[in-house]
Amino acid sequence: MDQEYERRLLRQINVQNLPAEARVTCSPISVKSGDRFIPTRAGSNWSINFHYANENCRSPGQNHKAKDASSDSGKDTVTYAALLRNELLGAGIESVSDFHADERRHAVNSHGTHSLFQYTIHTKRVPFDSDNEVSPYSLSPLTNKSHKLLRSPRKPARKISKIPFKVLDAPELQDDFYLNLVDWSAGNSLSVGLGACVYLWSACTSQVTRLCDLSVDGDSVTSVCWNERGSLVAVGTHKGYVQIWDAAGGRKLTILEGHSARVGALAWNGEQLSSGSRDRVILQRDIRTPPSAERRLQGHRQEVCGLKWSPDHQHLASGGNDNKLLVWNSSSLLPVQQYSNHLAAVKAIAWSPHQHGLLASGGGTADRCLRFWNTLTGQALQSTDTGSQVCNLAWSKHANELVSTHGYSQNQILVWKYPSLTQVAKLTGHSYRVLYLAVSPDGEAIVTGAGDETLRFWNIFSKTRCTKESKSVLNLFTRIR
Repeated sequence: MDQEYERRLLRQINVQNLPAEARVTCSPISVKSGDRFIPTRAGSNWSINFHYANENCRSPGQNHKAKDASSDSGKDTVTYAALLRNELLGAGIESVSDFHADERRHAVNSHGTHSLFQYTIHTKRVPFDSDNEVSPYSLSPLTNKSHKLLRSPRKPARKISKIPFKVLDAPELQDDFYLNLVDWSAGNSLSVGLGACVYLWSACTSQVTRLCDLSVDGDSVTSVCWNERGSLVAVGTHKGYVQIWDAAGGRKLTILEGHSARVGALAWNGEQLSSGSRDRVILQRDIRTPPSAERRLQGHRQEVCGLKWSPDHQHLASGGNDNKLLVWNSSSLLPVQQYSNHLAAVKAIAWSPHQHGLLASGGGTADRCLRFWNTLTGQALQSTDTGSQVCNLAWSKHANELVSTHGYSQNQILVWKYPSLTQVAKLTGHSYRVLYLAVSPDGEAIVTGAGDETLRFWNIFSKTRCTKESKSVLNLFTRIR
């Protein structure tokens, strides 16, 4: 036997043969250990909690932030943790939001207890429901709650900022319900009629240029409208003229006569321009032909304050102060459809870019309603009371949503989801009626104008949906080779 090992063994035997009192008073430092190292666990603080253990020894707040990450791997981790909790512990989680609520509830409960284990086992199975549950003959090993969890939407709710991202001063912007003084071009330039002048603001460079000044003729601007290419600006005046301006060159191309009162509404259809006036007449003219080729559309009994062409360029919708909404085709001189449900002036008009023949309109102070029409059949679809004067309407290019601006008495901006007509957002900031509205060429932002002489820019519409599907580690078919 090794002598060194023999000495250690004898020393250990001698210590064991000592009386109990002597062994207690002996210092552990003076006693050398044997061959095996046996750690002492006296005084250890075991913070073991099987059901509520935090991942990677992080705090519940840190875990919650990590699981709310926008990456696909973070979402898959949360979903996988919820699946494990369903299958092993019977938690009954049906959506990711329920999982976060369950975590917060358990975190609050764990602070007030000192027990080693806390868990609950649900042994009672949920009865089969043919409408909502998984078939009893399904070969899937997952429970019904887990199937609901996998079917739950993983895309977070869209948040719309209630603060404009830009505010511009617009002195002399008139507070007149029947005018249309703001428009946004396809070239990302904003045209604004301020008093007797038309100004152009570039969204790319933020430069402001004055296009024209009508004060030399004793006239003022009552409407502006860009053509579809964003190269020409039509300017309606108080004296009943329509001027066509080249925006890039800053020069006037022509003057169209024919109206005997102010021109408050303009709408382009290719090279044709429609103008609505206080003289109750709508004129359609091709700027490439002589003025004698104009078409006169007479159907309103009071001022025409709203004009919009359909996306297919086949129908023109017009609204007037006579509470009428008329629909014209490209060949007839008489309206093909007439809607008389509104109880006030109809200025807000918008054609849906998503559904053929769907038309939305809004009434003034005495009506306050949004109404939707199927112009293919002439039927009224649905309506909702907005609670205030409807001044403008515009559809989103990317989603089945629309925005409305309002006057008396809320002065607010509302975003609606169609066809449920649920409010997505409510924006406030203008102190006067929100009389003017235009949508950016990319369809994501809008600009609003009011009698408080300000222009406010808002990001309200979502971007174009991505057609590329995200790769999830929970999708077994992506792993097949």
